[in-house]
Amino acid sequence: MSVKLYHLPVVIHQPSEQTEGKYLVEAPSLPGCRAWGDTPGKALEYLQSVATAFVESYRAHNQPIPIELEAAAIEIEGQQEARGEVVVIG
Repeated sequence: MSVKLYHLPVVIHQPSEQTEGKYLVEAPSLPGCRAWGDTPGKALEYLQSVATAFVESYRAHNQPIPIELEAAAIEIEGQQEARGEVVVIG
């Protein structure tokens, strides 16, 4: 089975009044894709789930994956483990 790994560049915002004291993480290559968490790690963990849902939604609605994201995709066979990056499997 072949799957694609999408490496997402992210922007991490420090907690502020606007984020209700939470860290905010955004994926600029997926407009509107963001998540909040008590720590940067938790926000990244949540972002991975949100980004996966974004990619699944693009596919379900027969929409093209954003060009920047598709350009950074790696196609793999079987299962692999990714560490230290936000990776969306789709």
